[in-house]
Amino acid sequence: MSVYKKTAIGVISLFLILILANIGLNYWIKKQLPIIIHEKNKTVYNINYEKIEVSLFSRNIYAETLLVSPKNQPKDSKNGLFSKIESITIKHFNIWDLAFRDIIQAESIIINKPRVILYKKGEKLLNNSQSIKSQIFEPFRKIVAVSNIYLNDGTVDVISLDTQKPIFSIKKIILKLEGILLTDATLKEKIPLQYKSYALVVDSLFYRPSAFYHINIGKISTEKNFLKINNFSNLPQFNRPDFIKRLDTEKDIYTLKFDSAQISKMDWGFKNDRFFFKANSIVINHFDANIYRGKMPKDDLSKKYLYNHLLRNIKFPLQIDTLQVLKSKLVYEEEIDFSKGPGILNFDKFNLQATNLQSGFGLKKTNDVKIKVNCIFMKTSPLNVDWNFNVLDKNDGFHIQGIISNFDVAAMGRFSKPYMNASFTGVFNKYRFDFYGNDAISKGNASLDYDALKVKLYQKKNPEKEAKLKSAIANLLVKNDSKEKAKTTDVELERIQEKSFYNFLWRSIAESLKKILI
Repeated sequence: MSVYKKTAIGVISLFLILILANIGLNYWIKKQLPIIIHEKNKTVYNINYEKIEVSLFSRNIYAETLLVSPKNQPKDSKNGLFSKIESITIKHFNIWDLAFRDIIQAESIIINKPRVILYKKGEKLLNNSQSIKSQIFEPFRKIVAVSNIYLNDGTVDVISLDTQKPIFSIKKIILKLEGILLTDATLKEKIPLQYKSYALVVDSLFYRPSAFYHINIGKISTEKNFLKINNFSNLPQFNRPDFIKRLDTEKDIYTLKFDSAQISKMDWGFKNDRFFFKANSIVINHFDANIYRGKMPKDDLSKKYLYNHLLRNIKFPLQIDTLQVLKSKLVYEEEIDFSKGPGILNFDKFNLQATNLQSGFGLKKTNDVKIKVNCIFMKTSPLNVDWNFNVLDKNDGFHIQGIISNFDVAAMGRFSKPYMNASFTGVFNKYRFDFYGNDAISKGNASLDYDALKVKLYQKKNPEKEAKLKSAIANLLVKNDSKEKAKTTDVELERIQEKSFYNFLWRSIAESLKKILI
């Protein structure tokens, strides 16, 4: 027999042996996989599948229609995590780990169309953050160990068993998580796994953080140092009368929306078990904020801290170099009762830039927070404000100054008529204020150039009718113009500790106007 024939026979024999070995191993692995997934499954979940294929040549495992459910679930109700997955592909698995360690060690796993529902007691999204580690990461690690996870078109819903209503829901999740390290050591960390890179896109998100509000987001896309959010809204669960009935003390009701927000050069995580967050910039576009205060509940007499104190006492490192709010709108409404309607203050075409926003955590020295605002006040008048303070100043010192120009005071009618039972006519050609203050006191000065100021007061019992005698007396007391020259006054005012910074500023402005006009 020639060498060529011997070689050919040898090659063919080896090829046949490999084919037979592949068939045998495929058969054995197919028998072994159900044992690993069912009999040797030490997790709290049952895992079933409709179809499974194994290829030793490509070292891939493909499974269709996987069902995951808790092992110990009540007979008549659902409680715990349930999932249906259209298909899973495990690429480049290690044969020996599967054969001798009863674990699927592989390069990557591709998960297509997972539908996950978690039924849980209570109204909180997480009763205990450790449950994520114990119920998701640890069970996953006992069956599959991979370096990369790719998830396509996933959904997650968390349902409260108490109310049968959703607490949390995300749709059309696309996730890429590469360079994964999941060990006993990482499971002890705040983030239970390490990774080299990630990318996440979510088509929509719903979250109910409390009984009072729910959050909707149109789209989220994020990588390691970038985050973009579209179509955000934070909305009250109830109309105003019903919301207020549920309050023990006065509290603002927030309705917040924005078109988009971008965070650039973001760095976050845990260091020595302490969360940290840093960003080069946050830009929010078309922020529409409505803040409503109903005065019907009793006063909240707790101390209201100034922003120095609030930032200083954040319990983790926070740093945002620049925050911008662009082309936005702010409306503040305040109402004594529901019969008159609320007083309204409008700030349109609102633009804000804040620099050096930081928490005080771990800092011994820092530059001032500087905030600049320009907007249109009450739909008629340009308003510009400069405000700065230092986070580490334990006296909570601040400096704020501003200018409002060409203000037709009749525009204040939407606030003054329902809230003060008064309306005004006339023009503030230019009003300036310059106040220094701290947690105890505000000092400074203000000036006003104005023309043709008149006051109209209304009857208490019939707010639509003018109280003519009171109006006449008020107009005798009010100096109706500044005679083409700005009038200046000094202001000094004590802070009411249970009122906010904005109340402090408003009272300082009101005090200056009272001194100038009367």
